[in-house]
Amino acid sequence: MQDFLWENQSSVSEFILLGFSKDSQINAILFNIFLFLYLSTLVGNGLIVTVIHLDSRLHTPMYFFLSVLSLLDMSYVTTTVPQMLVHLVCQKKTISYVGCVAQMYIFLVLGITEGWLFSVMAYDRYVAICYPLRYKVIMSPWLCGAMVVFCGLWGVSCSLVYTVFTMRLPYCGPNEINHFFCEVPAVLKLACADTSLNDQVDFILGFILLLVPLSFILASYIRIFATILRIRSAQGRLKAFSTCASHITVVTMFCGPAMFMYMNPGANASPERDKKLALFYNVISAFLNPIIYSLRNKDVKRAFLKLTGRGRTTE
Repeated sequence: MQDFLWENQSSVSEFILLGFSKDSQINAILFNIFLFLYLSTLVGNGLIVTVIHLDSRLHTPMYFFLSVLSLLDMSYVTTTVPQMLVHLVCQKKTISYVGCVAQMYIFLVLGITEGWLFSVMAYDRYVAICYPLRYKVIMSPWLCGAMVVFCGLWGVSCSLVYTVFTMRLPYCGPNEINHFFCEVPAVLKLACADTSLNDQVDFILGFILLLVPLSFILASYIRIFATILRIRSAQGRLKAFSTCASHITVVTMFCGPAMFMYMNPGANASPERDKKLALFYNVISAFLNPIIYSLRNKDVKRAFLKLTGRGRTTE
């Protein structure tokens, strides 16, 4: 793959990431904000992974998928945010051609894997609520592992298509990317060739990678809500719905902006809007995910209190 990309590189050996602003004072403020968000994301998601690993009561399919989501979120932001932080305080804002390709590919692998993981998590909730007596049998450790591997394979293979179709084009200058990392729509704007084929490929892949998982999620929740409405106890209905509310929230935060970004033709894209959308599904959602899941989940809060030594009296 690397030889192929170098042969089609043309004259550009590095790119300049313009980021958000040329004003040093604004960049200093943004540096502090994004540093806080990044460290909070690592700490929050790291705590969730640690708590799930240490508390045997959380060794269930639901929390296994949640721990995988947290690992993906930590990796996801680490692909883009550290470099963005450096560029906010340094004059040099360049990234090598190969570095840009690597960042683009890794970012896509993690993002696509996370998108499909959301559909797996919806299926897990569907089985738990619609077939509670058979839940442990259906959601076996083997099946849970296989579904996570399936999500990862989708990420690895489809990201390769995205990256190759983007970087096969000649880039002969200018080399300034109006973004804070090497994302496909922003890089395509610099291509010295017709990108209409790329727009078609991006739309088709966006349909497969976003609308298909969303369709699975929607189908799962239609069955879930139908089952919840048949529960006679109001408390039972509320408990069943509360186990799904966190998942619905994070899916909306992640998939909505991503779908708008990758299924929108390149000619209609706005750089400033795209940067804000990318911030939302790359940085903000990863920051909010542990907050959403921990605040709405009594099991996670109880396990955290136990970990810190404050929950012993409630055992």
